[in-house]
This record gives sequence, structure tokens and C-alpha cells, in this order.
Amino acid sequence: MTTKQSIAKHLLDIEAVSLSPSKPFTWASGLKSPIYCDNRITMSYPIVRKEIAKSMAELIKTDYPDAEVIAGTATAGIPHAAWAADILDLPMIYIRGKAKEHGKGNQIEGRLLPGQKVVVIEDLISTGVSVLEAASALISSGAIVLGVAAIFTYELPKGIENFKKNQVSMRTLTDYTTLTELALETSAISNEEMTLLKKWKQDPIHWND
Repeated sequence: MTTKQSIAKHLLDIEAVSLSPSKPFTWASGLKSPIYCDNRITMSYPIVRKEIAKSMAELIKTDYPDAEVIAGTATAGIPHAAWAADILDLPMIYIRGKAKEHGKGNQIEGRLLPGQKVVVIEDLISTGVSVLEAASALISSGAIVLGVAAIFTYELPKGIENFKKNQVSMRTLTDYTTLTELALETSAISNEEMTLLKKWKQDPIHWND
């Protein structure tokens, strides 16, 4: 089993990712979706979180070997950034969604020096807007963003487009294709449900019309 398949299996086994094409979930945006991902659940499973941390560290060593600082997005990326940074023996920081309105007004917490090379860790990639805003905050602070590393991506066209437009590299431990294929192989979903899941990835707005 590959790393992608192993992480995907963990996410399905602990129900961090749920598939329900016949009874779609409603996202905060109002979007109807046959999949719901909550990777915060991985924190509660030591074996899973350790494998994620180890795999994230390996990904960074392989794809971003020049990394000097590991950054987590608030809030879901913070624990995974901390665990990966510990394995890599690198400094860790985190980025708030917006600057504090009190104290020093920090958006970036931790020690970040101008010119340092940073990898941003996120738990989940959908459209990529929030993590790209975090990357922008780092760049504005003088950092060099090598790329984004995440646990899972929905592989949505809009997300792929946003990373390309912003010229930011993105790598993930597993993805929508791997997870849905594994779900089909293990009979967690039917062929008919797989068809709906493929339609959603191609067109999240009109997949169930």
C-alpha cells in the first residue's frame, strides 16, 4: 500500500472523511457536497497522527529540502505543523486568519526572520483561498514561501487554478481520487455512488442537478 493509500485508509477508518453521495452534506459556503472532511479528528488517534507527521516530514524533506521554518495555518494546520517541525528539528510558526486587534497586532506568531524559507502546512485543500492568504502574509513579512503541504485535497478545479494563478507549489499526502478509489475497492461505496463522486469533483456546483 502506498503512502497516499495508507493515509486515505486512515481517514476513512476514523471517519475523518465521510462519503454520502445520496444524502449530501452542506458546507459552510452553502455548497452541497457528497464528501465531508474534518481532519481535526486525526488529533485524537495517536497512530494516525504519528503517521501523518512522519509522512509530512518525509514529503517536506523530499519536495522542499531547503525549508528553514515550518508554518501552520490557524487553527487546523497548527498541530500538524508542530509535529512535523519536531521531527525535522526546524523552527515552527503559525499564521492567524487575520492580525490580532490588540497587543502587537501580530498575524504571524513565532520568530520569523526576513528571507527565511518557509513551508506552510494545512490540513485540507478545497479552493485554497485561506492557505494562499496565509502564504501571502508570509511573503509580505519578507519570507520565501517554498510551497504548501497538506494532508488531503479535494482536487477541485478552482483550487488547482488558484494555486497556479498565485504561483504557489502544493503537495498533499493523499487526495480525493485515491480516497474514492479505495472506498470503491473496499465496497464502502457503490459504482453508482462513485459516478456521482466523480461528477462532483469535475463540477461541484451542478453535479447533482
